[in-house]
Amino acid sequence: MTDTGTRELADGRPSYRLVRREDVELADALPGHSSGLTTCRLVGGALGSTHMALTLVSLVDGHVDEHLHSFETSFYVLEGEPVVYLGGHGVRLEPGACGCIPVGMQHAFRSEGRGLWLEMASPRPRPDASDTLFLRPPPDSTAEPLDIRDPRNRNLFLLTDGELDVDRLRRAEFFGAPTVSASMATALLVYSGIAVKMLVDQRLDAQLHTMFMVDYEPGALTHPHDHPFEESYYILAGDVDVVADGDRYTLRPGDVFWTGTGCVHAFYETQGGRVRWLETSAPAPPTRHSYRHERDWAYLVERLQSSDNVGVA
Repeated sequence: MTDTGTRELADGRPSYRLVRREDVELADALPGHSSGLTTCRLVGGALGSTHMALTLVSLVDGHVDEHLHSFETSFYVLEGEPVVYLGGHGVRLEPGACGCIPVGMQHAFRSEGRGLWLEMASPRPRPDASDTLFLRPPPDSTAEPLDIRDPRNRNLFLLTDGELDVDRLRRAEFFGAPTVSASMATALLVYSGIAVKMLVDQRLDAQLHTMFMVDYEPGALTHPHDHPFEESYYILAGDVDVVADGDRYTLRPGDVFWTGTGCVHAFYETQGGRVRWLETSAPAPPTRHSYRHERDWAYLVERLQSSDNVGVA
């Protein structure tokens, strides 16, 4: 298996990109508009992406000024309890918290101690930052705990322990249970040993991209396929093999993989353990034909070629 790599298409565009955890280096960011902020761009325009930017963000005893974007962003908290201000209202986050910041929404961040999160942007930000407008220092009002049961909450969510547990979700909840009220917000898609939990989509007012959690049972796999959009994968737990345009790699926690539009890829759990990763897609997948599985089209070709009435050129 190859250790690192990027494959380019005939026109020079990359079809995929692998970033190893040990190659991730945080650097000072947003001088004059922040304190204690360091970031690392994992996926972006300079790295081959057309539609997205994925960034690892660290905020230590600092802040990010209130600002807005002409692009859409989302985030997923990995460590700490950073505070996000949305429209001036402060919410204290925790690991597993995520949310969407729609186009044009004013927002800011503070953190006591270290906050670490992944941030997704779509479309990718402009290199000259002309699509970001800084307004003022962040509010200093008291932040409230994240309450995902509050019906006024439109943009935030919290993935808690057990929400990828099929056996738990099949049971009825007691009235007043301290989780999301019984609704489709608790829904989990399960197939072939794979569980997919949607985190950020139109339910949280995201229009341009999606973010979701993927959980593999031992031995699970997805067959080779591609998409009419880009995807990124940040490995959180376990090891998984990925095959992209014929090249094979083993991904481990902290590694990042990205596939461009049309890159044929597949994932295989081969070591008998569970795997979990955070995945993003941009542009937002269409309602139909978001997957193109190689085996389905091979089946169709074989069927048509064997037909007495239809031929394949």
